[in-house]
Amino acid sequence: MLHAVVMAGGSGTRFWPASRKLVPKQLLNLSGDRSMLQATMDRMGELVPAERQLIITNKILSDAVRLQLPDLPEQNVVGEPCKRDTAPCVGLAAAMVAKVDPQGTMVVMPSDHVIKDHEKFQQAITAGSELIDQDPSRIVTFGIPPTYPAESFGYIQRAGQIDGARVAAFQVEKFREKPDRVTAEEYVAAGTYYWNSGIFLWRASTILEALKKNVPEMHSHIQNIADAIGTDRFNEVLETEFTAINGTSIDYAVMENYPNVVTIEAPFPWDDVGSWQALSRLHQPDDHGNTVVGSHLGIDTQGAIIHAQPGHTIVTIDIEDLIVVQTSDATLVAPKHAEERVREVVKELEARRQVDLL
Repeated sequence: MLHAVVMAGGSGTRFWPASRKLVPKQLLNLSGDRSMLQATMDRMGELVPAERQLIITNKILSDAVRLQLPDLPEQNVVGEPCKRDTAPCVGLAAAMVAKVDPQGTMVVMPSDHVIKDHEKFQQAITAGSELIDQDPSRIVTFGIPPTYPAESFGYIQRAGQIDGARVAAFQVEKFREKPDRVTAEEYVAAGTYYWNSGIFLWRASTILEALKKNVPEMHSHIQNIADAIGTDRFNEVLETEFTAINGTSIDYAVMENYPNVVTIEAPFPWDDVGSWQALSRLHQPDDHGNTVVGSHLGIDTQGAIIHAQPGHTIVTIDIEDLIVVQTSDATLVAPKHAEERVREVVKELEARRQVDLL
């Protein structure tokens, strides 16, 4: 059977001050009237019933996640006791899926992407599941055709096309790290590279075996957790064993060395909503190129991104290409070209121990 796993433990520091430790990006409404996490679950439609949907999040976010997803069984929201990157997250989810469905297939997704064409998304997931049914040793990824030479994404280099797939699917030649500008331009010009969406399909047993081969110590901790599933010791074992893991990403742990990876050219529009400038892609800018969420009065204002809380109006005069974000206790003003430096704000607040602003 098909199971949906959503990784929802991120902190979204590039969206400070709206994104905070207890209400991170995935719990915010940035592109509609539903949070990013809720929208992620919505796009599954009837493809996967609630009892086969699993959320892996941070322990401190578990209650907030359950509040946003009241139809999900309470035990299907699992809180990691600490951050250990994506490979342990995937391993934990795979162990839980395998416990109830040893031959189960998992679609693994981040909780903070925007994919508005639900029908095409579901068709792509179905096509990927069929590829795995044909060869259970396969791992399926979804590649995004690049629209510009992005330096902030990893890339997938494709090889030969897979025959008989209902969508464009290719064997993966190699995963490429985030490139510099010149290399990114070469990738786009070649026409055989995709952005790595971070959406995966695999059998739970396949990914567990790959983790056992490549990161045996991590797998040992995951196996100890798996042995405690369904017992009154589970929370205690999860706390102890997960904390003991030396974390790494699933790309490093498995994907870059796995011999049988297939990529499907994503037929759906996709946005990873990585920083405040993403709002310009999610909301129609006005005649002056300003992207506004909330109330704004602009005089001689161009190319700005404005995000205001309800009941508050932001007024700007004679500015260009600025990000202005207002919350009840903090305001961010930054040039758009420096948006990546928002993370530095969070680090500085941590250093100053201003926990009320984190």
